[in-house]
Amino acid sequence: MICLALVGGATWTHRVLSSSAPATPETVTVATGDIEDTVLANGTVEAFKLVSVGSRASGQIKSLKVDIGDTVKAGEVIAEIDSLTQQNDLRDAEASLRDVKAQLAAKQAILRQVQLAFKRQKQMLGQNATSRADYEDAEAALASTESEIAALEAQIAQAEISVDTATVNLGYTTITAPMDGTVVAVPVQEGQTVNAVQEAPTIIKLARLDIVTFEAEISEADVIRVEPGMKVYFTILGEPKRRRYATLRSIEPAPPSVTEDTSTSSTSSSSDSTSSAIYYNALFDVPNVDGKLRISMTAQVSVIVAEAKNALILPSAALGQAGDDGRYTVSVVGADGSVSPRTIQVGINNNVRAQVLDGLQAGDKVLQSPAPATTGNGASGMRGPPSPLGF
Repeated sequence: MICLALVGGATWTHRVLSSSAPATPETVTVATGDIEDTVLANGTVEAFKLVSVGSRASGQIKSLKVDIGDTVKAGEVIAEIDSLTQQNDLRDAEASLRDVKAQLAAKQAILRQVQLAFKRQKQMLGQNATSRADYEDAEAALASTESEIAALEAQIAQAEISVDTATVNLGYTTITAPMDGTVVAVPVQEGQTVNAVQEAPTIIKLARLDIVTFEAEISEADVIRVEPGMKVYFTILGEPKRRRYATLRSIEPAPPSVTEDTSTSSTSSSSDSTSSAIYYNALFDVPNVDGKLRISMTAQVSVIVAEAKNALILPSAALGQAGDDGRYTVSVVGADGSVSPRTIQVGINNNVRAQVLDGLQAGDKVLQSPAPATTGNGASGMRGPPSPLGF
C-alpha cells in the first residue's frame, strides 16, 4: 500500500509540473532566397494580327482554295469569284475607249483641212482676193474643230478611267492573302453567292500566330502599380507547371467597355459602374514557335512589380504593424532562449513573405507572433528578463 501511494504521488507531481511548464513559443527562421511582388491577372490569348479578308466583287464563289488551319503566304490566291460580269464590263469599257479614239483620229484629220483652209483665207484676205465673210467662216470652222477635239480628248480620259475601274473590279474577283498567316475561319462555302454592294463579305479570317498577344485584365486597384517594360510570366491550363516569360508592352488607357456604343446604355452604365469591377487590358507579346498557344486560351498572368535575389526573407505574419517611422518590431529569440524586440527595415512585402533590409541576419529565430509597433526608431517597451524556451 505504501508503494502504491508513493507511485501515485510521483505521478501526480509529474502531471502538475508538466501542466505548469510554459508552452514553447513558435518561431520562424530568417532565411535567404528570392522574393517578388506580383500583380495577378487573368489573361486571354489573341492573334498578334487578325485580318478579315473580304470580297469587293459580287458573284458566285467559283473556287475556294484554302481551309481552316492552312498556312498561306502574302499574295497567294485564296478564292476566285465568277468573273464573267466583270470581264464583260472590261470589254465594254475598252470598246468605248477605242471608239472615242477613232473619233478623235477622224476629227484630227478634219482639223488639218480647216487649218489649211483658214491659212488660205487669211492670205487671200491680205491680198483682197476673198471676202471677209469667207475668212470668218474658215476661222469659225477651225475653232469649232479644235473644241470638238478637246471634248473628244476629255471623253478619252473618262473612257480610260472606266477601263481602269473595270480592270480593278475584275481583279477583285481573284482574292489574295494580304499577309503571311494561318486561316482561322472560313465563313463561306464554294458555290455560295456573295453580295458586295453594301459591304465586303468576309471570305476568310487570317491571323498571324507565330507571335500571339496576351490581354491581361488588371484591376483598377492594381493598374497604378503596373507600367510597360515590367517582366511578366504566365501559365496556361494545359501546362500549369511551365512558366513562360515576356515583357509588358503597353497598358490600354481605357477599359474594353469604352468601345461599346454608349448612346443606348448611358443610363444603365452609370448605375452599373458603382457595382461592377473595372479592369484594364495590359498587353504583351509572346513567340509561339511550338504553336501551342491558340486564340482565346486563358492564362494565369503575374506581372512582376518588384523582385530581389538572395535576399533575407521573413514571413509577413511575423511583422505586425509598422511603426511611425515605417520600420517593424519583431521578437528575436537568442541562443540562450531569451526574447528581445528588434526594429528592422523591410523592402518587398507581398503579404506572404517580406524582404529584410537590415536588423536581422540569416539564421535568426523570430517569434511568429509580432511584437508591438514602435513609435520611433527604438523598440517599444523594456526588455524583460530572459525566459527559457527549452532549446
